[in-house]
Amino acid sequence: MSFDEEWSAARATAGSNAAMRLNQAPAPGGGAGAADLALDQDQIGAVGSEAYKLHTRLQADGKHAATATTEAAGALTREGFASGAALAKANTLWETQVKTLVAACANISNGLNYSLSSHAKDEQQLHADFTASAIDTYLK
Repeated sequence: MSFDEEWSAARATAGSNAAMRLNQAPAPGGGAGAADLALDQDQIGAVGSEAYKLHTRLQADGKHAATATTEAAGALTREGFASGAALAKANTLWETQVKTLVAACANISNGLNYSLSSHAKDEQQLHADFTASAIDTYLK
């Protein structure tokens, strides 16, 4: 059976007024309106706090061996060992990756902090709008 024949048969089975849905998974939770993601401010705050702690530790501990590694790479290179250049390259790559991780942790921490404060401001604005809306109803 060709695609067109299968498509026609499927449309006929579904009925002329029914809409076909392709490439769609059922909603999580099984019901309409079921939330698929729920986080509270405490959970978001905890993740942001851990990201900040990791950021702080990576800044200090990620550079712990930088001086010794640079000195060892220099000494090996001066003695004519090819491993000196390889060690220097590994150290440079390590420093780049640590900087990337530090920046990522900062982005996570700052982004979650921003989300929390932005959400709190939005909640205050919604509360004020609904309160004003209720007052307007009684004043009319």
